[in-house]
Amino acid sequence: MDTTKASDASPGAAYKLYKTISNRHQYYLDKITPHLIPRWIAAALLVFFYCVRVYILKGWYIITYALGIYLLNLFIAFLTPKIDPAGFEDSDGDDGPSLPTKNNEEFRPFMRRLPEFKFWYSFTKAILVATICTCFEALNIPVFWPILVMYFIILFTLTMKRQIKHMIKYRYLPFSHGKTRYRGKDDTGKVVAS
Repeated sequence: MDTTKASDASPGAAYKLYKTISNRHQYYLDKITPHLIPRWIAAALLVFFYCVRVYILKGWYIITYALGIYLLNLFIAFLTPKIDPAGFEDSDGDDGPSLPTKNNEEFRPFMRRLPEFKFWYSFTKAILVATICTCFEALNIPVFWPILVMYFIILFTLTMKRQIKHMIKYRYLPFSHGKTRYRGKDDTGKVVAS
């Protein structure tokens, strides 16, 4: 009779532990969300640590190559609008705002397919997973690394060329630097641009 009570208590205890860890994790994510620059500085330090580790150990080039491909994929999703201006809807299927294609259309803010925080979070997790992978000798597959570097450069160039052509064709800029910012109305009631 005691074994049934113990087996009934185990899923509850495991679930409580999972919920506690999940809530604590979400609490810390919520605390660091508004701190944009410190988050990216921490991510840059992780990248630096990873690069130094791979350089010193002289290996794990396949892991580094896979990490580079994944980070390139994240970056392209970060630069891409949520709703394709070519007329294709996003994967969610909702009819959200679209980018203006003519000068007389209303300005709508740029909505990313991958928001900045999710980009940072996925970026950081990928670096941490790759760093953990460098702890296992079985993942150090011997390859001729210059070919991987050359292939990654070609892939990066072709992908970014396609993305830049898309940005020029549909006239969108995924960054807010240099865009007109509106402060609101003056005392006269006219909209003022800064």
